[in-house]
Amino acid sequence: MMVSGITVDSLKALGARLREERLRRNETQQVFASRIGVSVPTLYKMESGDHKVQLGHWVVALDILGHVEDIDQLLAPKDNLFAKYEQTQEPKRQRASRKENK
Repeated sequence: MMVSGITVDSLKALGARLREERLRRNETQQVFASRIGVSVPTLYKMESGDHKVQLGHWVVALDILGHVEDIDQLLAPKDNLFAKYEQTQEPKRQRASRKENK
């Protein structure tokens, strides 16, 4: 499978942040891997930015690190600028309809 350079860079940066967070918590690879339910080689792949690691492993790791809500930002709906503009505009004045004489 071909992976673009931007994807490789993004995954490597994500893996580096995972490693930094693990080290900040002073956990060995063995301890952290067991906490997220993966082997040490899989954790090494995650920290190296390997694109073949299952998304589920990342979600569990994010949950343990207290960042699982960040997963919601993936593929989040884009803001509709036209709708935002219309919401900021003052409503147009409307006149009452004429009553018919009976």
